[in-house]
Amino acid sequence: MGTGYAIGVLSCDRTKDDHVMTLRERVNAALKQAMKDKAGARLATLRLINAAIKDQDIAARSGDNQEGVGEAEILAILGKMAKQRQESVRAYEEGGRLDLAEREREEIAIIAEFLPKQLDEAEVEAAIEAAIAETGASSIRDMGKIMGALKAKYTGQMDFGAVGPVIKARLS
Repeated sequence: MGTGYAIGVLSCDRTKDDHVMTLRERVNAALKQAMKDKAGARLATLRLINAAIKDQDIAARSGDNQEGVGEAEILAILGKMAKQRQESVRAYEEGGRLDLAEREREEIAIIAEFLPKQLDEAEVEAAIEAAIAETGASSIRDMGKIMGALKAKYTGQMDFGAVGPVIKARLS
């Protein structure tokens, strides 16, 4: 693999022939490397990621779409997987199972390698302000437009569950 850098909102890697690797290719490359390194826990997590992507591919191919899922859908899958594991960490900690909570944290770290950098609070606030201005939102009824604009630009970069109440407070 070559050098990593950001294009738009997605982090990309380039190979020797200057080909920009897709998320799917990056996951497969990491899977192969984990096999070579005999990294069992990492390999198991990468296989789970691959299986989730393939499940969505199969579901998408059932219609006219022969391509499978695209980058945005893969980002959504990874975001969902990370969120599920964060919920598991909370449940395990409440149940006193710190060993299982730590294993889930390790999986979150592996999944996060493929997600774009998360925006900090100030960047989220700025993005919300820009989306409100861009959509011309003035009331709570415009919340859907704002969320749509944010999801189009910042998929995988912010927690939309936490953003909703902030937008509501802003528009009230």
